[in-house]
Amino acid sequence: MGDDVIGRVRRHLTPALVFHTGVVARSAEGIYITGEDGVRYLDFASGLATTNLGHRPPRVVEAVRAQLDRMIHSGCIVYYDAVAELAERLARITPEGVDRFFFSNSGAEAVEGAIKLARHYTGRQGVVACIGAFHGRTTGAVALTTSSARYRRRYHPLLPSVFHVPYPYCYRCHMGRRSDDCSLECFGYLETTLRHLVTPEETACIIVEPVLGEGGYAPAPREYLQRLRRLCDEHGILLVIDEVQTGFGRTGRWFACEHYEVRPDIMTLGKGIASGFPLSAVAGRSEIMDAWPPGAHGTTFGGNPVSCAAASATIDTIERDGLLDNARRVGEAAMERLAAMKARHGCIGDVRGLGLMIGIEFVKDGRSPDRGLVERIIKESERKGLLLVECGTEKNVVRLMPPLIVTEEQLHRALDVIEDIIGG
Repeated sequence: MGDDVIGRVRRHLTPALVFHTGVVARSAEGIYITGEDGVRYLDFASGLATTNLGHRPPRVVEAVRAQLDRMIHSGCIVYYDAVAELAERLARITPEGVDRFFFSNSGAEAVEGAIKLARHYTGRQGVVACIGAFHGRTTGAVALTTSSARYRRRYHPLLPSVFHVPYPYCYRCHMGRRSDDCSLECFGYLETTLRHLVTPEETACIIVEPVLGEGGYAPAPREYLQRLRRLCDEHGILLVIDEVQTGFGRTGRWFACEHYEVRPDIMTLGKGIASGFPLSAVAGRSEIMDAWPPGAHGTTFGGNPVSCAAASATIDTIERDGLLDNARRVGEAAMERLAAMKARHGCIGDVRGLGLMIGIEFVKDGRSPDRGLVERIIKESERKGLLLVECGTEKNVVRLMPPLIVTEEQLHRALDVIEDIIGG
């Protein structure tokens, strides 16, 4: 049965779409996916950091069923309460002053909307993004994305007036520094860019992931983001913080920017917002969003009533079940265990993360990326009932992104699998 499903998919879907595992799912519940072969898999991939409450969370299922009985789609023809209720909930949890929204369907769409908004509001064209970042695969978003050159291959020319500066990826510093002698030369590179390539007066926005996602699961240094905020304030540049992967409890806070005490002008939201239902949002300060006139942007499916109901129930569940606290607590336990694993195993070059967004970087010969070992870890983990996904430009980082409902016992079971593989 499983082989038949895979064969049917391969016959009719383009090979451009890559599936990360060979598992054919029969069902999914909580932190587990059950395959057609009856094997229960511990899911530490969470649908690429999307099913933050696990699979089929009861309050979300209930809210979706109730909304299905009322209305499925609007297409911006009629008003409906599901979108109003979600906007009100979001305004309670987003950073102070970031309380107006435009709903769309995916993280890439949110990024596209944020860039349009920044350019429209400022009247400027320049966009600064980071080397190693991932912001999506659509034409505009991929112009910002540099986690891998293959995402851009054969799609040039891309969106113009986009400039890239090094991300503060401390373990693999673009400036050749080590963490113990860091002077934030990467920030100096940004300042040089604004002197030699695009003036601040021509720069609409700087977009940044507070934790590098696809590029390696590396949190930015606190000082970097705070200096970035001050630079944007000084020159009237909008700071766009991409929280598509880091949002909705993934890092142990509602949004990763809270760890840095940095308020964005614009945020992009997606992935965990609706527990797997397609939904994303551009969030911004009122004075910016109010300057976006009617018809300057649009959508057919964005803010779908069913997805909005799922998102409201997702927020309610995170609050009621104390999942931010759980993400912090289990994340701290993970970092403590991983530090001990790193001390025992020379193949672990670095461990880093916030909450339940954790990267394990595997190396050989000191610091050279070990992609082969990561491929083996992922394949053998799947055979042992654990689903993992890699990241990093060299694909040598295992990312841990379990649902926020994960227990310490489940965490240690997953880390036992990984340690058995690398120690065997």
